[in-house]
Amino acid sequence: MFKVKNTILSDDIATAKFTCDLPRCKGACCVVGDAGAPVSKSEIPVLHKAYRELKDELLPESVEVAERDGVVIGSEKAGYEISTVRSEECIFVKYDDNDVAYCAIQKAYFEGRFNWEKPLSCHLFPVRLKHIAGFDYANFEYVLKLCSAACEKGEKENTYLAEFLEKPLVRRYGKEWYDEFIESCKSIRE
Repeated sequence: MFKVKNTILSDDIATAKFTCDLPRCKGACCVVGDAGAPVSKSEIPVLHKAYRELKDELLPESVEVAERDGVVIGSEKAGYEISTVRSEECIFVKYDDNDVAYCAIQKAYFEGRFNWEKPLSCHLFPVRLKHIAGFDYANFEYVLKLCSAACEKGEKENTYLAEFLEKPLVRRYGKEWYDEFIESCKSIRE
């Protein structure tokens, strides 16, 4: 473990190699699991707005779940998560012609139709954060059927997880934090 300001991180975030390989994993992180993506209370209004604006583009099953259960489920005490279809597939999932799952919110963002890319937990995946006693604890949540293709591609391209996640880490902590983080990662790799 290593510490950057008020964040404690597992060493494998510095040492693992990782680059998403969507053609191989088919966007499994959006459809595999036993719960929806964790979201912060502050993200809930943005997710409701995204749902209203993108509802007509979502799969019928997703709309049915959102209308029945809500876009986000949970509580402040238990935590919040995006609703899912059959406790697996995020309600914002869409599929391309090759059956690759992708985020409808992120697609709208890249097309300039929405001003927010996606929930931070999705942007940071496979790193998961837990906030305890004033500290963020960051862990690499390696799941074989989700991460193996990305780890193989990262190894082949010599891309570390720490560098792959630059944009979401800067989004969460800022550029100064990220620069200190990268220096720590390089020291751990030596």
